[in-house]
Amino acid sequence: MKKTMEFQKLLNQPGSFILPGAYDAMSARLIEETGFKAIYATGAGISNAQLGWADVGLTSLKEVVDIVARMADVTTIPIVVDADTGFGNAVNVMRTVREFERAGVAAIQLEDQVSPKKCGHFNGKDVISKEEMVGKIKAALDSRCDDNLAIMARTDALAVNGVEDALERAHAYAEAGADIIFVEAPTSIEQLKQITSSLKGIPQVINLVEGGKTPLLTLQEVEELGFKIMLCANTVLRSAIKGISEALKILKAEGSQANVHDLICTWEERQSLFKLHQIKEWEMKYSDSQILTKK
Repeated sequence: MKKTMEFQKLLNQPGSFILPGAYDAMSARLIEETGFKAIYATGAGISNAQLGWADVGLTSLKEVVDIVARMADVTTIPIVVDADTGFGNAVNVMRTVREFERAGVAAIQLEDQVSPKKCGHFNGKDVISKEEMVGKIKAALDSRCDDNLAIMARTDALAVNGVEDALERAHAYAEAGADIIFVEAPTSIEQLKQITSSLKGIPQVINLVEGGKTPLLTLQEVEELGFKIMLCANTVLRSAIKGISEALKILKAEGSQANVHDLICTWEERQSLFKLHQIKEWEMKYSDSQILTKK
């Protein structure tokens, strides 16, 4: 099954699902091997891990496309890509969709922030007009080659103009044809309930950022509230930062690797994750001796 169709199936089947964030091919592969059903290519994570800077709109389209293509190359489950503002106006969005579609994604998230954007849980954001964002969504829909490629429309208006404007925008984006609606950074259970009750009948996203503006919930609570996707965009990156930092502190303090074993994977786990066995099989299959033997 094509990844786009597989993701549509996920959206249409009963129950909610967790969408963990990946920032490179390694983290994407780990997400799949842990048993999750889809991957979120996180813009914040890519900016943090690949550029070493905060999520303030510094990444370029081609940088993100290249990383997401590597993720798609080593995984078999659908990838949802954070395409920020679409990297420009509606015409830029058209190119953005084509580039990510070629890279192998199953869904593209676009947001209504002014460019350069900021992380959805940062202060100091601003949003474009509702009408301009509707135009971007329509451009995205018209540009996709595969009608099953899902378009996720995110609004950041709640923090800027309040929940009423955010809901008005969400309805407009759904009417424009967005497959999934994402109202970013609600600050209370009451707002979460208001969002899902107002937008019944379309898959919705809740973005749970540890230390962010939205209360952390369990998957069961998310489902009871009416959200389809529980986005955990930063968990993988932040666990990696913590693990690396702890191992480095021990190495520096003790001048030895003796006490880092609980913080690192085994040699065998590393080679298994990166498919050394598969590479060895290919080497044997395509080696000079094997080819000559078969002649």
